[in-house]
Amino acid sequence: MKLVSLKQGFVPIMAALLLQGAAWAQGSGDAAMLEMRDAFRRNNTQALSALLPQLRGHVLEPLGIYWEIKARLDGASTADIRGAMERMAGSYWEDRLRNDWLLLLGQRRDWDTFATELPRYRMGDDRQVRCYALMLDAVARRTPPDKAAQEVTQLWYAQREADDGCATAVKAFLDSGHIRPDSVWKRARLAMEVRRPAIVNQAVALLNPDWVDMIDPIARNPARYLDDKITAIRPRTKELVTLAIIRLASLDTAAAAHEMDRTRWKAQLTQEELSWLWGVIGKRHAQTPQGPALTAFVNGEDRFMHADHLTWKVRAGMRAGAWGHVRDAIAAMDAEQRAEPVWVYWRARALQALKEPDAVSAEAQARGLYASIASTRGFYEQLATEALGRSIATPTAPQPLTAAERASALTHPGLQRALAAFRLGLRSEGVREWNYTTNLHTPGGMGERELLAAAALACQNGWWDRCINTSERTRDAQDHTQRFPTPLRHEVVSRSTQIGLDPAFMYGLIRQESRFVTDARSGVGAAGLMQVMPATARWTARKIGLTGFQSHHITDQDTNILIGTSYLKFALDELDGSLPLAAAAYNAGPSRARAWREGGTLAGDIWVENIPFEETRDYVKKVLSNTANYAALLTGQPQSLNALLGVVTPARSPDARLSDLP
Repeated sequence: MKLVSLKQGFVPIMAALLLQGAAWAQGSGDAAMLEMRDAFRRNNTQALSALLPQLRGHVLEPLGIYWEIKARLDGASTADIRGAMERMAGSYWEDRLRNDWLLLLGQRRDWDTFATELPRYRMGDDRQVRCYALMLDAVARRTPPDKAAQEVTQLWYAQREADDGCATAVKAFLDSGHIRPDSVWKRARLAMEVRRPAIVNQAVALLNPDWVDMIDPIARNPARYLDDKITAIRPRTKELVTLAIIRLASLDTAAAAHEMDRTRWKAQLTQEELSWLWGVIGKRHAQTPQGPALTAFVNGEDRFMHADHLTWKVRAGMRAGAWGHVRDAIAAMDAEQRAEPVWVYWRARALQALKEPDAVSAEAQARGLYASIASTRGFYEQLATEALGRSIATPTAPQPLTAAERASALTHPGLQRALAAFRLGLRSEGVREWNYTTNLHTPGGMGERELLAAAALACQNGWWDRCINTSERTRDAQDHTQRFPTPLRHEVVSRSTQIGLDPAFMYGLIRQESRFVTDARSGVGAAGLMQVMPATARWTARKIGLTGFQSHHITDQDTNILIGTSYLKFALDELDGSLPLAAAAYNAGPSRARAWREGGTLAGDIWVENIPFEETRDYVKKVLSNTANYAALLTGQPQSLNALLGVVTPARSPDARLSDLP
């Protein structure tokens, strides 16, 4: 047995020594690598070409090759591009270049070269490339045109920008009759609702470029457009009126509701158009604590409302205790949406509340729905677990990794490249290589044991975001020490204890804010482990008497924890100790959390689901779900998410609204 143990231990030791030797040999190329990064940012093609030979043999040479060819891709020959991909074979950067080239080939309408290169594209996750490919498959009869057109439409709807790929395919299917004009108008409606004028214009231009000039007046002054419009007989005019009322709803929801009461629109718009518009208005009302949302929703038919409008009807229904509306709106969703844990949970809640067809049958159906999603994985999975009478506990850990499994991860070329980039400060490049290696390089990604070994490697290197994200990909084996790591345990626990915060709540929030990336910085300026905004940091520093504080100090680990925890405690105290309110305040600001708590007393789960901002709603769910899992891990005791949620009530005192908490 000792000999076997020694042999098992020898494998990773030797692998580690080999890697250390290789890393030492890379040193001379590291400086050139960083110079290339700077040259790539400046689009300095001459510098990139001059520096590339210095990376020969470097573990990150594929990244250097990518930077050099990407900077001159528009003018590169087919031979140059394919030669570069051959030199990067097997790496993320090979497939990244292929992705970039396929997009360029699609824009150039070079379909022969596109078709030749497409089968070699491994990632397969670019919507534009997929749309181009579906269009070609339909032309070649490899995919039935109706089926291809349906998938293209859904990909197009999912795009957040007015990109070329799916629009080109939509135009082709529109011209062939496999996509109907009403599907294109739907894209325009959705874009108008979220104020994306470029997408509205693109959609309308696909129908008729001459109609685009009509869109700007509607967007600028929809009320004037509607006042001037007397009839809406033609389909085009009906859709333009629909766009105008959608736009008006975003500016003045009450005015849009009043517009819908006009006889001319009731008489001239179709039931589908009227129902869609009432869905838009209902959603806008549902996003305010006391808005007359259900009054709007009941004017339309669920079957004609968009999926997003149905979700807001569900939320308005649960908030009002109108469980029949909750049931009906969920029933109107398509099968895929109904299967999401959130709507499985609320369907079960509606059954229990309505007791249909009788209390015993409803309870049996509800328990079946809860059982279909119950686990420790997420917010509604945890609530379903509790609905079945079970507590949230840390799952049994998987079998320990073998020495061979650890060695395989340690010596994996893709993971080596990712770690090398991470150590060199090329975090985003390292993340891309890592994700590609674990998720996309082989169909279906790595197996569960491979993922656990890769996650362990990331943990050992303090790369906590990759540790967490990689471990979360395992379906059956759940290692919560990887999914919910506790770096800086002494600092977090001691600071939490000092100011009366639950360390599980603090860990749950940090995990969601930064994934323990100490130098994380958001697009709006939030920084560090706890993602503190500069103005918030200055206010908190003054409040706790931290003298000599300057904005750049927030990136210091200990200072970030000190200020972040202090602010969180201020928010928690002001908001009556409510964890959901405090988490919402931390993400969206206390003034919004204060406003959202008005409108009546609500169970915590109903209040959280009704948070108007999608980002904040998702954030609060994840922070509290994290907190339950961390509490189970830290204490070794079963936990209750419902207890963490509690009940959310209006402010006890009007003075609470006058706080200077930023």
